[in-house]
Amino acid sequence: MFKQLQKIGKAFMLPIAILPAAGLLLGIGGALSNPNTVQAYPALDNTVLQGIFGVMSAAGATIFSNLALLLSIGLCIGLAKRDKGTAALAGIVGYLVMTATITAMLDIFSPDSQPIDTGVVGALVIGAAAVWLHNRYRNIELPAFLGFFGGSRFVPIVAAFAGIIVGVFFFLAWPPIQQAMVSAGTAIAGMGPIGTFFYGFLLRLSGAVGLHHMIYPMFWFTPLGGTELVNGTSIAGAQKIFFAQLADPSHAGLFTEGTRYFAGRFATMMFGLPAACLAMWHCVPKGRRAKYTGLFASVALTSFVTGITEPIEFMFLFVAPLLYVFHAFLDGASFFVADLLNIRIGNTFSGGAIDYLLFGVLQGNERTNWLLVLPVGAIWFALYYFSFRFAIKRFKIGTPGHLDDTIASDADAAPVDGALVPAMAGAPAAAGTIQETAARVVEALGGAANLDDVDACITRLRVSVKDPAKVDKAALRKLGATDVFEVQGGVQAVYGGKAILYKNAINESLGLDD
Repeated sequence: MFKQLQKIGKAFMLPIAILPAAGLLLGIGGALSNPNTVQAYPALDNTVLQGIFGVMSAAGATIFSNLALLLSIGLCIGLAKRDKGTAALAGIVGYLVMTATITAMLDIFSPDSQPIDTGVVGALVIGAAAVWLHNRYRNIELPAFLGFFGGSRFVPIVAAFAGIIVGVFFFLAWPPIQQAMVSAGTAIAGMGPIGTFFYGFLLRLSGAVGLHHMIYPMFWFTPLGGTELVNGTSIAGAQKIFFAQLADPSHAGLFTEGTRYFAGRFATMMFGLPAACLAMWHCVPKGRRAKYTGLFASVALTSFVTGITEPIEFMFLFVAPLLYVFHAFLDGASFFVADLLNIRIGNTFSGGAIDYLLFGVLQGNERTNWLLVLPVGAIWFALYYFSFRFAIKRFKIGTPGHLDDTIASDADAAPVDGALVPAMAGAPAAAGTIQETAARVVEALGGAANLDDVDACITRLRVSVKDPAKVDKAALRKLGATDVFEVQGGVQAVYGGKAILYKNAINESLGLDD
């Protein structure tokens, strides 16, 4: 079950990875075409410029309006064992038929009722059904007179019938579920900032095992994150509400309070974790600090600019789990404070400087209270720096370079397949192509015969193996992994942005990406 939940969370990352680009288009286009912005900056009052910004805004908005469909496709691609293109087509067919079935039944049996929007839940159900049918029937043999419809051609057909069944189910079952979710969202909202704290705290804790992707979509894309009337249309889900308001030229005042599911991220990702990096660097003995400057500077910059925090978190998660719990507590407290101060900055993907600029600064302080992030961030910088430095020194925590010099010189590098590989957790991989390094990663994983499935999220290479005992974690670290940890039946190696490159190279070399 743990492995399957991780697979589902990872599968959602493919469509979610589109959101930063869509957010850039919608954020820049929406901000610079907003009448208030044009009035404040007359140079923008140009027909050509406004045409460009209008197209950008529309292009970004269409991604968010079709997000449920994209999630269904991503789930099918992520969970299909083979022939992923056919699985994606089945996901599209199933989702379109499901929504058409719901609409038709509403028109027939309940024409005066509110539209049914199943959001990410509907995408999850129909996507799971489509990919199950694909994995089970993609090689089905039919009688000779129906032979043309056999094999992979059968899958979209049966997915269409599944879409009808799922659509009928949601027509009957979803209205009370939708009302219950609205009530749950109302209850969480009724808890005020305390509820926001628990959201941030639990989200960060679940991130330690890669299951946070199973939590936040429920708040971002469903009524659990709130329901608002925007420009005459009822919108459900915190992120969908935010971007609907962003695209609405008539919206004035602060953005929706649903941004409390985003606004707490900025103090942690832009200020807190970079400060933790500085603390870890200062805990390295002076004689070898220079060797670690690049390592800590690069992961701190990644967190600050993009909001991707795993490269930092895996530096202390496994050597000091309680320190990670403390980090989760501080992150929850950041959400709590942002809620108290009515900071209303949304985001597409994470809480880095890109989203802060697009959805905070460019939207104006009167809509977001973005200026308040700066003093809060300064406090969070101090909290993280002094608490991490104290804990590392006091409890002798083995963060990189603190207790042992884990960066080896070329003379100390360990030979792997005849090449020198720096013997360090988190060091760059040995010189060579992605394919060459990927081949060595396969050997460190116990060889091709030991692999069941190879996949990746943003920073982790996720591998299901037949025998975890055959995995050489030290070799994976020498090949550049920040850290390696086991889940039941598999391992995850943190390679940062190269994880997806290694995954593609491995699957291509082993013929697993057909």
